[in-house]
Amino acid sequence: MRAESDERERVAGSTATGAPAAGDADGGTRTGTAGGTGTAGGAATGGAETAAERPLGSRAPAFVKARRTLHLSWQVGVFLIGLAVVLAGVLMLVLPGPGWFVIFAGMAIWATEFVWAQLVLRWTKRKVTEAAQRALDPRVRRRNMLLTAAGLVIAGALAAIYLWKFGLVMPWKISQ
Repeated sequence: MRAESDERERVAGSTATGAPAAGDADGGTRTGTAGGTGTAGGAATGGAETAAERPLGSRAPAFVKARRTLHLSWQVGVFLIGLAVVLAGVLMLVLPGPGWFVIFAGMAIWATEFVWAQLVLRWTKRKVTEAAQRALDPRVRRRNMLLTAAGLVIAGALAAIYLWKFGLVMPWKISQ
């Protein structure tokens, strides 16, 4: 826990002052991120981050990060709020509502404070972008249109068979 807090303070210090933090002067990359993927890739080096890749770490106000107990209670609060939103999203997967949207909103709440959530969101954004690019591929679009047409033909044939056999009678009122 302390190593993670030290890393957050280092990242927060480099973004607040605009100067590279200790250990970043050589432009090295951070290792030891969740999963060992090194996704940060030097994003916290002296203002070298791109607009899409914000530095990892806490986005809590400076006065909160200055006091350890206040920062810990801030993290607990953010975790509980994010957990409530994620659980509401999970419930909305089976109940009416925008389940996946709410789950990702909860992850975004967690990402304001926790590095692991930031990495998960970055991975998810990357995968969604890749899927969108694949969906725009002409061969994939053609295949999807053919599968949709085949599904509609099958559904139409089944509906025609039902209507031919039973007429316009609801299934729960069929006596045969």
